[in-house]
Order: sequence, then C-alpha cells, then structure tokens
Amino acid sequence: MSDRRDGAPEAALDAEDAADSAAAGSADAASPDGGHAAAAPSTHTVRLELVDEPGQLLAALHPIADNGGNLLSIYHERGNKTPRGRIPVEVDFEATPERFEEIVDALRSEGVNVMQAGTERYAEEVTLLLFGHLIDTDLSDTLSRIEACESASVADVSLAAPQGTEEVSSARLRLEARAGETDAALAAVRELADEKELRVVEPLTGVDA
Repeated sequence: MSDRRDGAPEAALDAEDAADSAAAGSADAASPDGGHAAAAPSTHTVRLELVDEPGQLLAALHPIADNGGNLLSIYHERGNKTPRGRIPVEVDFEATPERFEEIVDALRSEGVNVMQAGTERYAEEVTLLLFGHLIDTDLSDTLSRIEACESASVADVSLAAPQGTEEVSSARLRLEARAGETDAALAAVRELADEKELRVVEPLTGVDA
C-alpha cells in the first residue's frame, strides 16, 4: 500500500496505524471464500470529512476493509479544514463496482460524511445567502443539518456580522449538490431556515463564491 500523506494534525488522525490495521482487514475481507464471481476490481476514490479526534480515521477505514476494499493510499490535507471545522480525507482503494456501492453505503451507515464518491456525486453548485440571527440559532448546527441532507455538501461558508454576533448577521453558502438534486438541497435549506426564522436569498448567479 502506498501512502500519499504529507503530515497529520496533532492528536487527530493516526494514519499509519489506521492504514496498517485496515489494510490487514481488507486482505481478509477480499479473500474469495464466498465463491463470488465478481467483476474485476478497479480503483475508486472517496473523499471523507472526519472529526478532528483520535481514532476517527481508523473507524472510517473499517467499513472499506470489511466490505472487500483493498486500500491503496490515504491522504489528508494538513492544516486544511472543511467549513464545519473537520478534516478532509481522501482514500483510494480497489473494489468491484458492486462492493464500491456497498462500501459507500456502509460509510454513510456508520455516520461518516462522504463528500465525494468516485465520479458521483456533487456535480452542481449553487450559492445562497442566509440572513437572521445565525449565531444565536447555532450556525454550526445549521451547517451540520444541511450536510445531513444527502443531496448536498457545504463547500464554502462566509459569515458577516458587522453589528456583532448578537445582532442580525448573514452567511453566504456555496453548496455542491448531486446531479439533478439541487432543488431537493434548496428545499432542505428553506425548511431549516423557516424553522430557525432565517431568510434565504437564492440562488445567486454571476457571483464568484
């Protein structure tokens, strides 16, 4: 197994131990003891978003190994965080098309946020504005609940609170949606905004997000 990592956040992702453990598991899971006549495996890439805590990488790699994936490389972007303050991790592995779908389903079942899986998923972008008491209504919760909608991922957030965090503020969100699912993603944002009494202006066009 090759490893494209160039460093790890302190006390966060122990990539070497995680990769070694999961690689051993993937070898066992991929053994042809079930007699399956499967298509030839090919290389797949998944991009994950992990909490910056010890053991999270290993927990994310287990569903890959347990479902027949042969780990090739792990790369996490040192010093880079997603809009929710989590760590983006890219994992390459070999698997048949059928097992690849099982692996993606297993990752999501374990609560791992899959931001991209192979050639899937987030093919459309939309930028919108949220206005209201974003801080008082817990902006982190708002972003997490948007992410929980499988149709979209929050690619970028820009918060403006010129009158202080206790007053009305605004946030520009750039969402990446699966092909054909932008409307579903926007509907989820509108529903959440109604619940939190926020105003949505969408979509923005002609804006560099």
